[in-house]
Amino acid sequence: MTEEQLKNIAQQLRKPEGEWGVTIGEKMNIGNKFINLYTIDALDIKTNDHILEIGMGNGFFVKDIFDVNHNIKYKGCDYSDEMVTRSKKLNERWVKNGKADFLLSNADKLPFKDSEFDTVFTINTIYFWDNPERILNEIRRVLKPDGKIVISLRPKSSMEAYPFVKYGFDMFNRSDVSKLLLEHGFTTVKHIEKEEPEQEVNGVFMKVETLIVSAQKKNQNL
Repeated sequence: MTEEQLKNIAQQLRKPEGEWGVTIGEKMNIGNKFINLYTIDALDIKTNDHILEIGMGNGFFVKDIFDVNHNIKYKGCDYSDEMVTRSKKLNERWVKNGKADFLLSNADKLPFKDSEFDTVFTINTIYFWDNPERILNEIRRVLKPDGKIVISLRPKSSMEAYPFVKYGFDMFNRSDVSKLLLEHGFTTVKHIEKEEPEQEVNGVFMKVETLIVSAQKKNQNL
């Protein structure tokens, strides 16, 4: 691939737009199958949970969340209008019955009230956080007391092999994410690390790993 093509891929992964964005979203459903399913399992979903996902893409895996428990409320936000539109269409059943909603929003200014969610999670978005402190402050704000944050990503050890990451990706290892959380109002950090099947990229088989880092909102009264 040319450098221009790699740059365009990086831009679309950050914010899918237009027809190519739709295609990228569908490809992400395939390439990100395992990290999504591992993350959903790690959410430890309980009846009546109110869950927020930041950066849900086209919402393909929302059905898997409801497969775990129908008696929850889910909201997804993304700053790609294309992905919000696709998510609403793909999850029309859950939107109509009031179980799910999708909103256009930046992660550093969430359109939700304080202490609204039991769990906030995000998959493969941390690479694009221009201001992690502001985003984590917003997540902490919308979490209930003792609420949980779950951040899932490809660790630096596998991400750095992808040729497009030089265009706008920040990469993290386990200790990097843990430090961010501990410095910005979270505690009791836990980690899950899993290997996935290799993925073929331009004829080359790439190592793929899932890193899931979870933490609890710190009780400010302690």
